[in-house]
Amino acid sequence: MTKISKVTSVEILACDAGWRNYHFVKLSTEDGVVGWSEYDEGFGAPGVGAAIQRLSGRVVGQNVFAHERIFAELTAATRPATGGVVALALGAIENALLDAKGKLLGVPCYELLGGKIRDRVRVYWSHCATWRINHPTWYTAAITSLDGVKAIGREVREKKFTALKTNIFTYTDGKPQGWRPGFGSPFEPEINVDRKVLRDLRMHLEAIRDGAGPDVDILLDLNFNAKTEGYLKILRMIADLDLFWVEIDSFNAEALGYIRRQSPHPISSCETLLGLREFLPYFREQAMDVAIIDTPWNGVWQSMKIAASAEAHEVNVAPHNFYGHLCSMMNAHFCAAVPNLRIMEIDIDRLAWDDELFTHLPEIVDGHLVIPDRPGWGTEPNEEALRAHPPKGFGGLLNYGQKK
Repeated sequence: MTKISKVTSVEILACDAGWRNYHFVKLSTEDGVVGWSEYDEGFGAPGVGAAIQRLSGRVVGQNVFAHERIFAELTAATRPATGGVVALALGAIENALLDAKGKLLGVPCYELLGGKIRDRVRVYWSHCATWRINHPTWYTAAITSLDGVKAIGREVREKKFTALKTNIFTYTDGKPQGWRPGFGSPFEPEINVDRKVLRDLRMHLEAIRDGAGPDVDILLDLNFNAKTEGYLKILRMIADLDLFWVEIDSFNAEALGYIRRQSPHPISSCETLLGLREFLPYFREQAMDVAIIDTPWNGVWQSMKIAASAEAHEVNVAPHNFYGHLCSMMNAHFCAAVPNLRIMEIDIDRLAWDDELFTHLPEIVDGHLVIPDRPGWGTEPNEEALRAHPPKGFGGLLNYGQKK
């Protein structure tokens, strides 16, 4: 017997998240069940909410259980503008449908993905030192020296995390500053890597290793902050350091493959790609060791398809996850069910009000996230708390380096 529960409304909500905003889809059904998802407009994607609102007219009245059909219909309706903000809107809608479907069936979302393979997932402490250097107003205590970098490395070890990820920093008079010209801060569109950047990056990595000790895995995220020449310079400078992976974003699969074949460290990439078609050239090129999939952007159901293709190309996957707690739970269900998992990203430094925004928080024990068994994603936004922290009119990458 076909199960039917029609969508009655699709709403979007947002709240203040420090240097950005958090964004949510609230999808209501005729049975009184509400499906939630978290999406993002701060990582270079303004306007996702407007796209969701425009598409919601084709979602209301549809059967929640037919999420693949709904995704296919929305894909057809938006095909001339495939990708970008439209793709992010489709992913956000799909994730809310999955949450509603799981709740209607009374099962965790991982059951919809084939069932869980693992009860807990190894996580790495992402933006380690990064948040406390770049955003000291929101993440304390501020790091203002190499001693602070060493101290957070010790903190990772003492809190029993087994892996951390950090970024590129330059040092002026001993004080660190984020170096992210790929995102316009500083504005250096040529994105060249000079000797000072190389020396300071190595010094930063040595400091965090000194604090973390020999048994904590260190991951380095270079983002879009170099071109092929610059990435190779960085890899040569840190060739003798013990790194879990070096994360590199490149829109050219051949260039990334060229880098990987010369890298002494494993390469991860692809966190900004949308849809299986965009991943395929990178798989064919064997351009990375680990494919990073942004499941809030792609939709968790579609992300399982990307992961299956990665498996066929002998590549493991890891989720991109630097958002709110709902995104962490969405990614946890993906990690529970996907066979070819490498590790999961999560931010441990949080806003002072992060925990009050959600009904349940990720449970982390000895550096591993325990998979929840509650129906749906296992957490929901607290609407009263969202209203207590109204969204700002600015935030995210669009405001990097911008004076206020």
